[in-house]
Amino acid sequence: MTSSELWTRETADRYDAGETEMSSAAVLGPTLSFLADLAGDGRALEFAIGTGRVGVPLRERGVPVTGIELSEPMAAVLRRKVDAGTLPVTIGDMATTVVPGEFSLVYLVYNTITNLLTQDEQVACFRNAARHLAPGGRFVIELGVPPLRFLPPGQVAVPFDVSERHLGFDTFDLVGQILVSHHFTSDGTDGRYRRDSSRHRYAWPAELDLMARIAGLELERRVADWDGTPFAQDSTKHISVWRKPA
Repeated sequence: MTSSELWTRETADRYDAGETEMSSAAVLGPTLSFLADLAGDGRALEFAIGTGRVGVPLRERGVPVTGIELSEPMAAVLRRKVDAGTLPVTIGDMATTVVPGEFSLVYLVYNTITNLLTQDEQVACFRNAARHLAPGGRFVIELGVPPLRFLPPGQVAVPFDVSERHLGFDTFDLVGQILVSHHFTSDGTDGRYRRDSSRHRYAWPAELDLMARIAGLELERRVADWDGTPFAQDSTKHISVWRKPA
């Protein structure tokens, strides 16, 4: 088992309700089109498939999808949406778990590679992706750019959401490349806030490119979003595509 923190049953049961915007057609439409185009007529493997926010609608578009998921409660929520014959899911970590067959696409979205808290495990994740790819296949990662430019000297926290029902900020360990995301979420009834936090290992695009080279993959494309906006120095996230040589 890797260092990824496990999602509990309580967290899994409320996950979809907290991600309504990310599950909207406006957000998912470009994501699904991007991934379906790369998958072509082949199969897709989603690392950390979770509750199926992306994998289920991608399967509905006709792309055969298989998933790997560390959290059994998260996979149980997915299973309420689709049966195992339609979308098989293997319980295990994305750095070492192997499923049968070859895939034209392996993808890892929504910053999830940062759940692996060491560089060695992130390298192993790239190697695992390469292991599953057919020659010419692609590995896709969606990941935020570390917001360290917002850290003046002496400051350790950066807010990422200040809204009526949610306060979110990240704190940073700059030596270990670890950030902790802190969430204070209102239940909307009695003024109370639920506090959650999660640890992540952030990585720069250049570091990921080196991980890909170690795994035998080549950078093919990097854009700022699923619509294909060019990646620039002010981009807050990137979609990176690495290709396994034919």
